[in-house]
Amino acid sequence: MSEVLRLTLVAHAMTPAMAAGCFPDDEPLNDFGRRQTGRLDLRGDGRPLCAPELRARQTAELLGLRPAIEPRLADLDCRRWRGKPTQGVPPEALRTWLTDPRQAPHGGESIADLVARVADWLELLTGDPSRTVAVTHPAVIRAAVLHALRMPAESFWRMDVAPASHVTMHHRRGGWTLRL
Repeated sequence: MSEVLRLTLVAHAMTPAMAAGCFPDDEPLNDFGRRQTGRLDLRGDGRPLCAPELRARQTAELLGLRPAIEPRLADLDCRRWRGKPTQGVPPEALRTWLTDPRQAPHGGESIADLVARVADWLELLTGDPSRTVAVTHPAVIRAAVLHALRMPAESFWRMDVAPASHVTMHHRRGGWTLRL
């Protein structure tokens, strides 16, 4: 029997930017987000990792994890749009971003770039048959699922990842499977 890598990806809890429909910045969790984490118990679920942003670190702390920071788990970089409400972005630029995964009208990272970054990280993990729990962002989890299922980047916006939710992935026999 081949060794299996088990990866649990946890979306950070609710933030003020999420509640207001704004692009994320390095904001903290809101009160609701702090309460959300109480329904998850991932201690003992493996080696803990965490994205560098405050909201991910706070979620990990509230889950009782003492994670190492993993820069490749960072959120999608929306550079000039950080902290702005979606209504504050020119409609044509927003439409371009939502329909073409290779475009980054905000001057940051494209969806295609994010998917490639996350895919590279996932492939690095495959050499370590162990358990890992990683607190990160909904965008990173979407990118990981796309990679695991070998779906095109155009499918990125076709899935929702709720705050304080998680997905477990296993790598065995050369491929990824999901447990939902």
